[in-house]
Amino acid sequence: MIIGERLRELREEKHLSQGHIEKRTGLLRCYISRVENGHTVPSIETLEKMSRALEVPLYQLFYEGDGTPAPPKAVGKATASPKSDKEARLLNKFRDLFSRTDESDRQLLLHMAKKMATH
Repeated sequence: MIIGERLRELREEKHLSQGHIEKRTGLLRCYISRVENGHTVPSIETLEKMSRALEVPLYQLFYEGDGTPAPPKAVGKATASPKSDKEARLLNKFRDLFSRTDESDRQLLLHMAKKMATH
C-alpha cells in the first residue's frame, strides 16, 4: 500500500478537496498533492494531522479492511504473563516504581539487571 494513494482514497470518500485538507491541517495544498502522488513521504506528525482532518483514526490510514483490525499477537519473553498472584503483585510494584523513576536511573537499573542476570 502506498500511503499517498490511501490518503487520496479516504479524502475522496469524504468528498473533500485538497483545499479542504489544507484548511483543516495547515499544510500547503501543493504538499498534500506531493504526498498523494508519492513524491513525498509524510512524517508521523503529518499523518496525525491528516487523520484528524479526515476524521478517521490514525490506524485507518494503514488499514483497508472493514471494522477494527485484530491486535497483533505478542511474541517473546517480555510478553509472558506472571505465573502466580505473588509474581503479578511484584511486577505491579516494579511498574509503579519505574513509572516514578527518571530515564537515566531506569537505564542504570536496566544495565544492573542485565549484569546480574548473566552471573
